[in-house]
Amino acid sequence: MKRPLQPISLAGSLLGEVRHVCAFFANDDEEYRVLLPFIREGLSCGDKAIQVINPEARQKHLQRLAEVGIDSTAHQQSGQLQIRNNTEVYLRDGQFDQDRMLAAFEEMAASARSAEGFRLSRIVCRMDWASGDQSHIEDVIEFESRVNDVWRRYDDAVICTYHLAKLSGDAVIDIMRTHPMVIIGGASPTKPLFHAS
Repeated sequence: MKRPLQPISLAGSLLGEVRHVCAFFANDDEEYRVLLPFIREGLSCGDKAIQVINPEARQKHLQRLAEVGIDSTAHQQSGQLQIRNNTEVYLRDGQFDQDRMLAAFEEMAASARSAEGFRLSRIVCRMDWASGDQSHIEDVIEFESRVNDVWRRYDDAVICTYHLAKLSGDAVIDIMRTHPMVIIGGASPTKPLFHAS
């Protein structure tokens, strides 16, 4: 549960009390330029790192971590780093189940502290799995709003990454409405100018 907040920086700013951020990027290079310092800082100060990536991106992801001096093998062996496929996490049995995912994130947050002894988790979730199917986008928008209730109880930092070219303008606006903080292209996080009613 909540303790005094430890400072966490992302894209040149300190994150606030609710650390559920949506981040929109034009490409992988822009995404890694923003996220690698966040990941490296977390690992060096003892935070748990969970990265949920596209299935085909594992080798490239490990290479990007290595390029900034992160020993992913050692961190995975110690349990401090988990790298998971987004389709396995979100689409178990080919279906996206909001209630199952809410329970999974609650368990992830609680076990990182109690069973594993980490002060907090830094979670990065690549959301490409949702972009090809309008029903997935609608479910994700509702889920992103509901999962805020989980992250209000914990001080974890959760960054949901989206690539702009894969989304409609309406989807981008709806996703922005469901997150307390927004990053576009690596600019400092901001609060959305509008909120869902």
